Amino acid sequence: MLAWRGVLGALGLALALSVIPQLGGWRTLRNLGWLGWLFVLQSAAGMIFFLTALRATTVAHVAVIYATVPFIAAALGWLLLREKPSVSAAAASLIALAGVAVMVGWGGVGTLRGDLLALGMTFTMAVAMVVARHYPDLPFLPASCMSALLSGLIAVPFGRPMSVSGHDVLVLTLFGLTIFGVGLPLFTLGARRLPPIDTALIGSLDAPLAPLWVWLAFRETPSASTLIGGAIVFAAVGIHLILGAAAVIPRPAVAE
Repeated sequence: MLAWRGVLGALGLALALSVIPQLGGWRTLRNLGWLGWLFVLQSAAGMIFFLTALRATTVAHVAVIYATVPFIAAALGWLLLREKPSVSAAAASLIALAGVAVMVGWGGVGTLRGDLLALGMTFTMAVAMVVARHYPDLPFLPASCMSALLSGLIAVPFGRPMSVSGHDVLVLTLFGLTIFGVGLPLFTLGARRLPPIDTALIGSLDAPLAPLWVWLAFRETPSASTLIGGAIVFAAVGIHLILGAAAVIPRPAVAE
């Protein structure tokens, strides 16, 4: 899965970079520098950590650990950028974490190896958010293409990529193209414009949206705890976004 997702996702993103000049093109790879290549390495590691963690520990543990990413992103943003998180963002992050815990419970007994992989994935995502915020001119999409390719090539010797069926190759192609061709550019553009804690908080919507997609595609009815926890996450993120939008809307002048 890692091999096909990485290689096919990299090819899809490479195609987008070749035909859409606004994305920067391959010439921007010359401007990566040491920071850009460090981003490539840590991003590739995060991709490997994520799927490996899902195999090594419970999905619930991965979800709850990843739900802490707003706090890690906020801490890194404050330490490196001196960007203090707002009270509403911190409160919404705490409520969203509680909502994820309600959704999945504690998922039984996980494994130390799997939990550490999930924590590593969470840390790499927080780092990516901070880097995107602090270095908006870094060519993230070419760098992400290289990290996707690197993660796929690293995974090849540890699996049997050629043993999958044609149907599975099609599914994995859609998987890679959706993540790298659509999701990653949107994530990068958004992370440049938002504080790291806000980017991470919006990313926590992944937890309640996942069962929604499963229900739409497979008619798999979510449990009551999933619905309640998902509603908590949506409410926390929605209220914070509304409060944030209201804070930047200029108030009309009052006639004297």
